[in-house]
Amino acid sequence: MITPLHTPVVICGAGAAGSTLALLLASRGIASTILDRRHDPLSHPAAHVINARSLEIWREIDTELAAQIAALSPPISDINLIRWCSSVGATPLGEIDLLSEPEQLDRVRSHSDYLISHVGQHLLMPLLWTRLDAEPLISFHRDVTVTDVVPDRSGATVHTHSGTAAAPFVVAADGANSVVRDLLGITMQGPVLARMASAFFRSPDLHPRERPLLTWIYQPDFAGVLIAHADDHYILMGTYVHPGQPIASDAERYWRTALPRVLGADKTYEMKSTGTWTMTSQTASSFRSGPVLLVGDAAHRFPHTGGYGLNSGVQDAHNLAWKLGAVLNCRADDTLLDTYEIERRPVVELFAEHSVRNHFTLDAVTKHFGATNRALQTVTTLMGKPPLTWMPDALAARASDQLIRAGLARTAVLGRDSARARRVRDSAAQAIPDQVPHFVSTGLEFGYRYAGPLIAGDETPRGATVPGDVVEYVPTVVAGGRLPHVAVDVGDERRSILELVDRSPVLLTVMTTDPDAWRERLDPDLINPLEADIVDVRAACVAPDSAEQLYGLTRGGAVVVRCDGHIVWHTADPAEQSAEDLLEFLAQGWARLIPARPATAEGHATTSSE
Repeated sequence: MITPLHTPVVICGAGAAGSTLALLLASRGIASTILDRRHDPLSHPAAHVINARSLEIWREIDTELAAQIAALSPPISDINLIRWCSSVGATPLGEIDLLSEPEQLDRVRSHSDYLISHVGQHLLMPLLWTRLDAEPLISFHRDVTVTDVVPDRSGATVHTHSGTAAAPFVVAADGANSVVRDLLGITMQGPVLARMASAFFRSPDLHPRERPLLTWIYQPDFAGVLIAHADDHYILMGTYVHPGQPIASDAERYWRTALPRVLGADKTYEMKSTGTWTMTSQTASSFRSGPVLLVGDAAHRFPHTGGYGLNSGVQDAHNLAWKLGAVLNCRADDTLLDTYEIERRPVVELFAEHSVRNHFTLDAVTKHFGATNRALQTVTTLMGKPPLTWMPDALAARASDQLIRAGLARTAVLGRDSARARRVRDSAAQAIPDQVPHFVSTGLEFGYRYAGPLIAGDETPRGATVPGDVVEYVPTVVAGGRLPHVAVDVGDERRSILELVDRSPVLLTVMTTDPDAWRERLDPDLINPLEADIVDVRAACVAPDSAEQLYGLTRGGAVVVRCDGHIVWHTADPAEQSAEDLLEFLAQGWARLIPARPATAEGHATTSSE
């Protein structure tokens, strides 16, 4: 039973986005109440791609937390193969080897202290929940179902079946089928692409030799993808178009028959769990309704083709946490929270566009044997509209099975030995190299950037990452972008320059090679209510010459970075020529949102439960 709770923030949902937000707030001294409908963390794998930027964000909570999550991933040499085939034991139609270009891997390693990782959400969430339980500033309640959210003049009250929780701010982090979002009347806009079903199982003898990370399988009665997880565990995903089909309505029985049929009867299978989900590309009509804000899947849904879902939720939490901190601890105007959607919406729309493109680009491989995602979307859409929705469920389910079998019939050619079969396999193989952006999108991982009143004017400098450049990331100083990583020495440790960025919402970090000149011109009285922390790049960096060149500081310029590591302003010109421009930008963009100096520790009571 929840007794009436009053904390600065109530978070509905303890998935990756909600858990990260609570932990980020706690790292800033802000208490929160987090409510989740589950008793135990998710045990059925959903997301499995953890990008380096997410690990950098978790490092802000605790370096040990980021290290623990990264350690869950197998080495890249174990997850480098992506295959297309007609069965697990058959000769592949083709494959992508993520280690085939060592120079590209070396470039990726230079962008961060972390690499993109393969960590099933079923392994990630117990670790995050353990952190939630251990954090004194977080009141974590399981088995709680939200029944209503009522905004009022002081914030909002969350009603549950077991009590209430009130706060100045409520965050909906309760997933794709968000109850909070629906209660607020916020709609989702975008298409349904497919309906997916999956089985989670263990099979120690499935891959006696090479173990691909992903195996795309196409057969006359099944099409889907096999995902390898830790300890000989796997997820096999297939499609359906009507909930009455056995794959959805009688899942455990279906998969116990399907696994030996699809993967081989000579293997052993230990079923763990099954699940279904709807693949969409949808974004909420608004990310905010008064004191309630949406993050993660509650705000946006992506296809799984790209791995942006979980990572975008973590980025949402990162963007929102410091702004809530500024409002609660630093007397910022709560219109600052409007910049959350201003900054995040274009980024998630860019990720969605890339994910959808990946989904349909797969058709370049599969069109040669008739199994296309475009056709699947068409059938899925038709089955969701009258007059087909008027059919009895049993009849609709049988019709759906027949439609899927008809759509997959041409895949039988893949297993034949004929001239036509060889032509089909060769044509499919030729299209596989073009699928690389599906699995390597370093340009988007590090190159996404923000715009809005907190960021200096729009710019696209030569060499910067643009939406079409999704594979390669070119480290570039650009307003709104993440500060490019370089190594610095901190005592006896080698760390990232991102760790030198001050975490205070009202303290901007100024990277420069002429600290005295910038310190003189950024007198506290001139930049009030903000403050500046000056970092001497030449003194801090392991390779000062290359850092100076990368950041464009050869003439004594400056790169100004806010607390989340994103650049708000930069110049190549020395302080005497450009400091006035920085002061004007801060006066126009920042000062009106943060109109007073931070409250003293004695002057606020928002960092602990009342």
